[in-house]
Amino acid sequence: MILPEPLQNLINAFERLPGIGPKSASRLAFYLLRDASDLGQDLSDALDGFKSKLAFCPECFNIMVKERERCDICDDSQRDESVICVVEDALDVLSLERTAGYRGKYHVLHGALSPIEGVGPDDLKIYPLFERVKRDDISEIILATNPSMEGDATALYLSQRLADSDLRVTRLARGLPIGGDLEYADQNTLLRALSGRQEMD
Repeated sequence: MILPEPLQNLINAFERLPGIGPKSASRLAFYLLRDASDLGQDLSDALDGFKSKLAFCPECFNIMVKERERCDICDDSQRDESVICVVEDALDVLSLERTAGYRGKYHVLHGALSPIEGVGPDDLKIYPLFERVKRDDISEIILATNPSMEGDATALYLSQRLADSDLRVTRLARGLPIGGDLEYADQNTLLRALSGRQEMD
């Protein structure tokens, strides 16, 4: 069956999303076509200028609205500025915030070290973290990278680089499944992992 070009273009766009195959993409496109509500228009409005209206916080590299100087978390004076939780992605910040058990600041690396894929320290936001440690009065760094080979390698690298500094370096407790991502962990598991964090040896 040859589909009209606008419909085929939408299916092709959906297929490019992670976890969406040809059948799911077709179902989504036809659902929007049949839907009598304003869902299609709402989706279009939300996507219009989506990337151009967002930026990364110059302090923690979390996502923020472009017009702001810093993200909401960095601007929150009620948060503990002496504790920084280091995560791989902005989605991890969202997961940890849902637990309501952490009131410090964050630092988003935008990935993990992976020599096999050619990702080194220069490819991540690692050096700005070291600058924050030197500049600010930090007492603890929580390494909340994913419990995977890459996440563990990143945590080990950071703990070794921070070993000479006079601060506490901790790692999330192993309440998280090995090989899993923070964004898929439930809130109770994340809360347990946060409260049971341990010193890096």
